[in-house]
Parts: sequence; C-alpha cells; structure tokens
Amino acid sequence: MPRVDPHNSTDYWWDRHLPGLSLLCADFTTHEYPLHTHNALVIAVTERGGAMVKSRGELQDATPATLFVFNPEEPHGGWMGRSDRWQYRSLYLTRQALDRVADDLGLAEVPYFIRNTFADKDLIEAFHGLHLALEDGRDMFRERELLAGTFGALFQRHGSGRNRIGTMSRDRILLTRAIERMRAEHGSDLRLEDLAAGVGLTTFQLIGLFKRTVGLTPHAYLTQMRLGIACRHLRHGVEPAKVAATVGFYDQSALNKHFKRCYGITPLQFARAAAA
Repeated sequence: MPRVDPHNSTDYWWDRHLPGLSLLCADFTTHEYPLHTHNALVIAVTERGGAMVKSRGELQDATPATLFVFNPEEPHGGWMGRSDRWQYRSLYLTRQALDRVADDLGLAEVPYFIRNTFADKDLIEAFHGLHLALEDGRDMFRERELLAGTFGALFQRHGSGRNRIGTMSRDRILLTRAIERMRAEHGSDLRLEDLAAGVGLTTFQLIGLFKRTVGLTPHAYLTQMRLGIACRHLRHGVEPAKVAATVGFYDQSALNKHFKRCYGITPLQFARAAAA
C-alpha cells in the first residue's frame, strides 16, 4: 500500500483478512470534519501535528500523545486548530469485525467507552504498529496477534459497560421509531414535519430529542445514515451518480460534498479502494 503525500491527502482501504475492518491514512493541512458518526468503532493515532476534536460537547487536542476512541454511532468532529498539519492513522471496525475480535478475546460483547481520549503511551505505540502491520499485509499471523493484543489491552484498561448513561425509556422508544422511519424512507424526500408528526412530536421537540440522545440534529443524522448506506452501494460497484439518487441526495455533487466532509475522501476514491 503506497504511503500518502502531504497536503490534504488520504489513503483508505480494507483489510483482506478481517471483514469489516477498514483503515485510513490521512495527511491534512486545511481539512475540517463536521460532527458525524460511523457505524464502526473508531481508533485514531496522530503521527504528526494535531487537531482539535469535538465530542460529547467537549473540545480536546489530538496529538501524538493521545489515543482517540469513538464508540459506534458516537458523533465527533475535528479541525486543524493551532496546528498547520494533521497526519494520522485510524482503524474502523464494524459490528462484523468487532464480533470477530470479541470472539478472539473470549468476550461476550465489546465494552463501551465512557471517554474518548487516553494518554496511554504503550497503547498508542501498539495501535500505530498494528496499523503499519495491516498496511504492510505480508504476515497474517503477526497481524492477528497484534489485533488480539492491542484490542485486548484497550478493552481491559479502558473499556467499561457499567457507567454508560442511558436515555429515558420514552425518549428511546420515540427515537427508535423516528430512526426506523428514516431508514425505511431514506431515499425519498422525507419531510421533518412528517417525521415529527409520525412520533407525536412537534418539529422543535423532535430536534431536541435527537440532540439530547444522539448529539445530532435529525437532518445531520439522516445525512449520516444516507452516507453509510452509500458506502455499502459503493463497495458493491454501484456508480456514484446512481448511488446519490438511490440514497436520497439531490445530485452527485451533494453526495460528493457530504462524503468528502465526513470521510476526507470522495465517493470515487472510496469505490476504488473497495475495488482494489
């Protein structure tokens, strides 16, 4: 896998041995991520420079001394801040990959993380080494050993399922109903007032529900959902223009804009990485 060049470049690919595991090398000088989510556990290690990262309503510095961990569907964003460069590596594990890692570790389920940052030098070095080994891709035995070792240490040291703050049951029920409708009608011209009326709320109440439960507005959440579905189509070789229409973006330029802002690469680059 070729190394990336500086000045807002990215390299995105999948691990051929572990379905559901994808990797990113990024080298930015001006890029900004809006608040967004991934349907994957995200692990990020900064190699050079840094950025400001927003999650859980707090601003935190991304530096080479900080390991970032985001739970699946946890909103986060980032921008350059005081740094003139941000070079980092990240791993994304969907449910399929997480289940395999949990099985390797003998765990019934993957822990939840009640923090996003860890100043754990050993783990930072371990995940950096794991990413390099997966990029190299020539020693499957060592890759699986590093996967088990790094994630085992991360889960043991910092994972917690006991202190997660749950939402109120009524909120959860209404949110689930709204999300189910979003998923069913994501490709249509879904109206905010219709979505709100469908769960017995005003539009203002619906916006408040989403903000306090998932940290995003309904529009931002629907956009993230559409992007996630777009990724699945792109992996299967569907052309970006057709994907845009299928998932509910008004044209390909809208898909390109949201995709690049949230993932740092274009849909075409994503599709080429999947094909490779």
